[in-house]
Amino acid sequence: MRSSLPDASPKRPKGMARVPGGSFVMGSEDFFPEEQPVHTVTVEPFWIDEHPVTNAEFRRFVKATGYVTVAERPLDPADFPGADLADLVPGGLVFQRTAGPVRLDDYRQWWAYVPGASWRHPRGPASTLDGLDRHPVTQIAHEDATAYATWAGRSLPTEIEWEFAARGGLDAATYAWGDEFEPRGRRMANTWAGRFPWEFLPARGQSEQPGTTAIGTYPPNGYGLSDMTGNVWEWTSDLFTADRRRPAPASCCAPANPVVAESYTAERFPRRVTKGGSFLCAPNYCLRYRPAARQGQTEDTATCHLGFRTVMRESANGGRSR
Repeated sequence: MRSSLPDASPKRPKGMARVPGGSFVMGSEDFFPEEQPVHTVTVEPFWIDEHPVTNAEFRRFVKATGYVTVAERPLDPADFPGADLADLVPGGLVFQRTAGPVRLDDYRQWWAYVPGASWRHPRGPASTLDGLDRHPVTQIAHEDATAYATWAGRSLPTEIEWEFAARGGLDAATYAWGDEFEPRGRRMANTWAGRFPWEFLPARGQSEQPGTTAIGTYPPNGYGLSDMTGNVWEWTSDLFTADRRRPAPASCCAPANPVVAESYTAERFPRRVTKGGSFLCAPNYCLRYRPAARQGQTEDTATCHLGFRTVMRESANGGRSR
C-alpha cells in the first residue's frame, strides 16, 4: 500500500545536484602554502549547479535584466590613481600564446589587457560566441557573478562548499576523481597539455588553440558535477586570505589587470577566492587543477578563463570549521 506521507526528499532544482552534508579534510600540505593549514570542516547539505554557468544561460539573464558587466562599463579614473587615462578603457584580460619558451615568473608575457573584450567577445572585439552556447561564460567579474546568482534566486558558493562539492565524496584525494592525474591514460579535465605557455597538445573537445570546452566534455565527479577541475576558474563568495599566517602569494594564472595593476589597493579592490584551475593550468606552471587549490582574484578582474556556478542552501550555514 502506498504511503500517504509526503516525500521528505527535497525537490531537485533544474540543472542542480544535491551535495550531502558532512565533514571533510580541507586543504593540502603537499603543494602551495596558501592551501595550508589542513583542517576539518563541516558542511550542511546544499544544491549546486551541475556545471559552470554557460554563455546561453548568462545571455538569458542579460536579456531579462539589461545587465551590463564590469568589463563593458567605462572605467572611473578615481579607482586607478596614477594610471594613464588612455589605458582606462573597458575590456578584459586575454591569454596570448607565446611563440616559444619564456620565463614563467612574468605573466605579462602571455596576458594582455584587450579593449573591447567582454563576455560577448571573450578574446577581443573580433571574437564571438558562435558555437559556444554550451561553453562556460567568461570575462565575468565577481559583481557580475553575484548579480546573476541573485537574479536566479541563488548565491555564489563559499570556498568550503565549493571544495567539498569538487571532491565528489573522495575526502583527501589529490584530484576530483582520485590520486592519479590521468587514470589509465585518460584525460579527465580541460587543462593544458604540453609546455606552458607555448606548446599546446589538444585533447578531447579542445581546438587547436587553448580555450574553453563545452560543459560535459569530461566525466563528472562523484556528485555528478562537471568541470569542477579545469575549463574555467570559478568565483566563490569568500574574501581571500593566504594561509591565515603568510603573506598573500602572487596569482599564478589569474592575474590582475597588468595595465593598471600597480594602482590596485586591497581597500579599493578586495580579493575573492577562486577555485578549480582552468584550461591554462599546466604541470610545468600551475598545479592548481585540484580541489584544495585556491587563488585570490581582485573583484573587478575579468579574464578569458574565469567564470562561476551557483548554489542553493537548505540552511543558512554554508559550512564551518571545527
